[in-house]
Amino acid sequence: MSTSAHAASHAQRPSRSAKAGRTVRFRILRCDGPGKPSRWETFAVKVEPGANVISCLRQIAANPVTVDGKATTPVVWDAGCLEEVCGACTMVINGKVRQSCSCLIDEYAPDDNNEITLEPMTKFPVVRDLWVDRARMFSDLKRVKGWVPIDGTFFLGAGPRERPKSQATRYVLSTCMTCGCCLEACPQYNIEPDPEAWETSFLGAFAISQARLFNMHQTGKELAGERLDALESPGGLNDCGNAQNCVKVCPKLIPLTESIGAMGRATTIHAIASWFSRG
Repeated sequence: MSTSAHAASHAQRPSRSAKAGRTVRFRILRCDGPGKPSRWETFAVKVEPGANVISCLRQIAANPVTVDGKATTPVVWDAGCLEEVCGACTMVINGKVRQSCSCLIDEYAPDDNNEITLEPMTKFPVVRDLWVDRARMFSDLKRVKGWVPIDGTFFLGAGPRERPKSQATRYVLSTCMTCGCCLEACPQYNIEPDPEAWETSFLGAFAISQARLFNMHQTGKELAGERLDALESPGGLNDCGNAQNCVKVCPKLIPLTESIGAMGRATTIHAIASWFSRG
């Protein structure tokens, strides 16, 4: 079984049988927009077998009335694939960051009147309610040139051959979905609403791991030196405090600390080689 398949199957296994026909309470931290005050609202949802957090949010959106009988606005969240691939539906559930599409209510709230708490991630600006702006992550991918430099306008023939060991390593790294879990758990990564400050703020484990992914690619390594320069710059590897929280919350079980170590060695060698070449 692949790493991602193992993670998905583990996430979908309920710890014990859930009570059928139960009602679950959802305590949600709400915010009407950037800079607006936050407030808690609680909703009661009749849970169907196999329901996830997203399906329950859809029920709330269809009938946005709190447990106190107060009519309110529908809760806003972000989602795309609904199968733990896009990373858009990441939020903090019962105090832990994870994807809401793969969070099954049968596991989190198996009994009647159980309560689930939903909050937006704290390391990104809130757009509204549970929806946050993750634009900074994609800016960080630009900093490390997270792509393969290739002209796709004409046929180039077969690509470079890949050894099985390298392929297995890169496949796991490629499953990163830019969800933000590693950054939410990282004490060195802090909210930075000002885009002008992004260029010197800590990149985070996901960007470091993506730099490793593309430096291992036979064509991608054309930009290896530029990626290593970015990791040596302010906000790069030196800002990592080695808390190792990132690897504990990654939904794809990506070996993020291994990537940080590998890129740390690579930047050291690159720095020494650059120093001698200047001499």
